[in-house]
Amino acid sequence: MSSLEISSSCFNRETKLPLSPPLVEDSAFEPSRKDIDEVEEKSKDIINFTAEKLSVDEVSQLVISPLCGAVSLFVGTTRNNFEGKKVISLEYEAYLPMAKNEVKKICSDIRQKWPVKHIAVFHRLGLVPVSEASIIIAVSSAHRAASLEAMSYAIDTLKAKVPIWKKEIYEESSSWKGNKECFWVSNN
Repeated sequence: MSSLEISSSCFNRETKLPLSPPLVEDSAFEPSRKDIDEVEEKSKDIINFTAEKLSVDEVSQLVISPLCGAVSLFVGTTRNNFEGKKVISLEYEAYLPMAKNEVKKICSDIRQKWPVKHIAVFHRLGLVPVSEASIIIAVSSAHRAASLEAMSYAIDTLKAKVPIWKKEIYEESSSWKGNKECFWVSNN
């Protein structure tokens, strides 16, 4: 059928009024719910260990989605004191193959527990001066509860399971610190 035939078949010849509502024609251009679901963006887990300075804006932009109404962030920074000592900086080291694998497991666990869209975990390695970020975790979801709970789980689990070591550098000395959450740290 040609477009002319389609066009003329829609009208009553005497009154030239449409026989069917114009919405029938227009609905061909509106995506169905199924089409929208098929076009949904794929969920992403972005994991990065770097010696470069971390940017909260850059990491948060990685998880923003038009499908989400919430982005939750955790930013861990170097504070200037510990138990009365002046902290100059922190130094981080990691066993990268195992650290990346453990963070991937954390992301997988999160996806099984909460309906989140994107997860970004960035951890700084090397020296991190006072007030700079050593870790940024960003999680997006449709609603705030899922992203807040997932982000909290991510930092708690990361501190307990991921092989990252921290040295606090003071004015006069330095000291390697174990996370109290780590299963391999003795509680003596």
